[in-house]
Amino acid sequence: MEDERVPCVYILASGLYGTLYIGVTSDLIGRLWQHRNAALPGFTSRYKVHRLVHYEFQGTMEHAILREKQLKRWHRQWKINLINEGNPHWEDLAVRLGLPPMAPCLGRNGP
Repeated sequence: MEDERVPCVYILASGLYGTLYIGVTSDLIGRLWQHRNAALPGFTSRYKVHRLVHYEFQGTMEHAILREKQLKRWHRQWKINLINEGNPHWEDLAVRLGLPPMAPCLGRNGP
């Protein structure tokens, strides 16, 4: 079986306009599962930041890491604008990738 890893930078949110987390991975589905199941102790599990609101596939892991660093340097409003451009209702994009839906996104602090 061929390795289907694709470098990706992603943004998770706790809810509509809530806490944001920016990460990079070569296995987006696997990483999302880890975040959703609190398999990785830390920021996302502590603040319940599990909703995929933006992602970008990159050609190489080097490009993904550079993009992650760029996004992390951005002002919060720029990140919100980026999310709103492609996902104005802050839907959980992980559902499009085959993961089960989460509770509805109700507000700043999530469901």
